[in-house]
Amino acid sequence: MSAWAPMVPYARARLGLDEAQLGLALLAFGGGSMISMPFVGWLAHRLGNRTLIVASGLLMCVALPVLALASTPLALVATLFYFGVMLGAVDVAMNAHAVDVERLDGGRLMSGFHGLFSIGGLSGAAVMSGLLAVGVPLAVAAGGVAVVLVALVLWLRSGLLDDGRTAVSAERGEFGMPHALAWVLGLMCFASFLAEGAMLDWSAVFLRDFRGVAAASAGFGYACFSVAMATGRLTGDRLIARFGPVWAVRVGAALAVCGFLLVAWVPSVEMALGGFVLIGLGASNIVPVMFSAAGRLPGTPPAIAIATATTLGYAGLLSGPALIGFVAHASSLPVAFAAVAGLLVLVALSARIVQR
Repeated sequence: MSAWAPMVPYARARLGLDEAQLGLALLAFGGGSMISMPFVGWLAHRLGNRTLIVASGLLMCVALPVLALASTPLALVATLFYFGVMLGAVDVAMNAHAVDVERLDGGRLMSGFHGLFSIGGLSGAAVMSGLLAVGVPLAVAAGGVAVVLVALVLWLRSGLLDDGRTAVSAERGEFGMPHALAWVLGLMCFASFLAEGAMLDWSAVFLRDFRGVAAASAGFGYACFSVAMATGRLTGDRLIARFGPVWAVRVGAALAVCGFLLVAWVPSVEMALGGFVLIGLGASNIVPVMFSAAGRLPGTPPAIAIATATTLGYAGLLSGPALIGFVAHASSLPVAFAAVAGLLVLVALSARIVQR
């Protein structure tokens, strides 16, 4: 997913899209995930997480080189939709698997797992930006990353929990409606994921169009965000155990708000990069806390609860950037970033729901 971030300005320039048209194309990404996630929760409950992680992970890798070659807006939209479907399947099954592992261990592990997701964000954006900066053709770079990811999925397959022998398999009941709190947690995830989506799809465009950074280097803004998020998540389990989940949500949201305002209103490349760091640190542990809580809700199988929270959350990650595009077209991208900060203020004010 992060390898796509540095490709966004190239796709926009190649197809001659304005901000609203790019936002509409990105909506297909979110639409694909939103359609797949509820079904994946049911499939993961029935078939197991490992099967879905491997199958959808391999199929997802096909999208990257196709995105680099899409020559029409329709081809871009279709490929982004397919990419979103496969990404949604991976994310639901992966987080449900993480809940199983965390329950087997008995401690707090979710922030650490999401920290590795952020390391992937750093690696994808930095490697792709580096390849483009030294002159590697876009299609070649995307194809090379896809091949590496296929090999990684196949290598990690044997390390995943056996679908038929996990400790929680005996607890998997019949399919039913998720716990009401799963919906509340999902709405809070929406705002946090929207902040992440803003970084994924708009950080490179912002640096190029508003701060004068070259297109080949604009992806390093997302890399700064990912470094900060990985740092926050890799240390997050220890901090949450010491200060509690409410503190993690409230302080994290406040930091992210400061970061967005710094990016939006201080006209400096250095300050923008610093703002991306604050956003990454602030948002780092909000979603892991929400997912961990959703996976432990009583009376709801973990895969179903995770699918509910993830579906609402990824509406922010994948569909939110399209909304940012519309707001930016109507006003400006800095104003859209400030609006995201307003949503995060609501998350901070609602932090006590995590404790409940």
